[in-house]
Amino acid sequence: MDRCIEIAQKGKFHVAPNPMVGCLFVSNDVIISEGYHQKYGGSHAEVNAYQSIPSDIDPKTCDVYVSLEPCSYHGKTPPCSDLLIKIKPNRVVIGCLDPNPKVSGAGVKALEDAGIHVIVGVLKERCEQLNKYFFKAQKFNLPFVTLKWAQTKNKFMARKSSSKETSKISDSRNDSYVHELRAIHQAIIVGSNTVNTDDPLLNVRYSEGNDPLKVVLSPNLSVDCKKQLFTVGQTLIYNKTSNELFDNYQLIKIDPFKIEGILSDLFERGIHSILVEGGIQIIQSFLDSDLWDEAIVIESNNSWDDGQIAPLLNSSPVSVKQAYNDNITIYNKK
Repeated sequence: MDRCIEIAQKGKFHVAPNPMVGCLFVSNDVIISEGYHQKYGGSHAEVNAYQSIPSDIDPKTCDVYVSLEPCSYHGKTPPCSDLLIKIKPNRVVIGCLDPNPKVSGAGVKALEDAGIHVIVGVLKERCEQLNKYFFKAQKFNLPFVTLKWAQTKNKFMARKSSSKETSKISDSRNDSYVHELRAIHQAIIVGSNTVNTDDPLLNVRYSEGNDPLKVVLSPNLSVDCKKQLFTVGQTLIYNKTSNELFDNYQLIKIDPFKIEGILSDLFERGIHSILVEGGIQIIQSFLDSDLWDEAIVIESNNSWDDGQIAPLLNSSPVSVKQAYNDNITIYNKK
């Protein structure tokens, strides 16, 4: 199952909103083929692994290992449980059940009803963690929310509005890490102050993967729509007053203007994962609403004389690593 998890991650930039899945066919304790879900709408891991079996191997003699319960309904591709039933392998070992109500337990039942020996729960927690975005969306009908910000060693996140000094905090060599975070989330959220002040692109330039959907929270429509953010791709602007569609952006009215309503609307649009990049007020609003799942704080070794204080987290870190001149700390909500 370790290998299933490892190869599943090869699809991390291209399968959303589907889960990452890895599959192995094993004969006499030797891996004879492997496959993973490569892109959204493409063949599933079980199919790719099956198609890689050498011609001199009978799949009926194999054990099948798969990180997520095989699907049992017809979506963009046929059910993987049907393929396994047709093959009738020696046994099927599953990392964790699929939280999707269309599947959850049905894939296992179909296999067992066909007389196939099934084992469930091998490295269960790691298999669930692999697809934490997918599990959150399926269980709660809300996107997984990751908060991300950079702060100085003395906890400043931004310059004061009157300052003309540079506001770059993190080591530029960690930009690829930040862009990878963008690439593995389906949407990125900032506030109007961030757009107006920093004029960001919010796209993916230093990593493999697709650009996330850009989302701006601007309750009073104070965002400047002439900024470069609006020159490429589509942007959603959530506000309190107007619904209107333009060439490169769409105004979406949310009244009352609350984080939960915005997340619910994004979920209905097929968004299962969101990266919140700022600014301070936007991040704090997610913390105050208790509508976040993970926080990633990039802390520089540099200090400033003054500035705007970064948000405070009432959580213990789950991991800390040094990356060049920064420390990257990850927190999970209690």
